[in-house]
Amino acid sequence: MKLCYRGIFYDYTPATVETNETELVGKYRGLDWRFSAVKKAPVQQTNIDLKYRGVAYNTSNLKANNVKNPVLSVSEKARQAMMGMQRAAMKRQQAMLTRLSAEVS
Repeated sequence: MKLCYRGIFYDYTPATVETNETELVGKYRGLDWRFSAVKKAPVQQTNIDLKYRGVAYNTSNLKANNVKNPVLSVSEKARQAMMGMQRAAMKRQQAMLTRLSAEVS
């Protein structure tokens, strides 16, 4: 199928998905519907050449640069949770003080 976007023409070939008919039947807004299940999920393209503001890059390079988070011990997770709760409490207190000072003035 030939399409055009902002004056640039390109060919579009939609992905074909194989389906199995199921026994499930439903009704939506008064119309009967038959449901189907996908035989095999379509695989997305993993390597795409893109360009942003004139600079070309590849999506496979982005995946290689991802840094995985290290596995934390239980005590480190507990410490981070406690620090997060303290931070949230301080933010609430600061917001209350700000509102109170606005009411007083």
